[in-house]
Amino acid sequence: MLCTTTREGMECAFMTSKGCSYNGGTCHPAIESCEGCERTVAAGDLLYCKSYPDPAAKWRYGACNFATHIKGQVKEAAKLNPIKASKRAAGKK
Repeated sequence: MLCTTTREGMECAFMTSKGCSYNGGTCHPAIESCEGCERTVAAGDLLYCKSYPDPAAKWRYGACNFATHIKGQVKEAAKLNPIKASKRAAGKK
């Protein structure tokens, strides 16, 4: 449904026929951590997130899971000793 509050004319998952169903009745503007994300959209002179109405809450406990500008840390697999691995495999029979 199209937003009629902060992002007028844009699609919003929280908009109902009675108005914005999000807590407080309106979306909150994006924070500094959201700059550079592909999911932000400009409405007037402020940036808003297309995926979540309160971006500050998503960043409160770490990186936002919707952020497209943050690259995740790739953990390197632990090196395995082939002799020990073969002994473990032999013991499981």
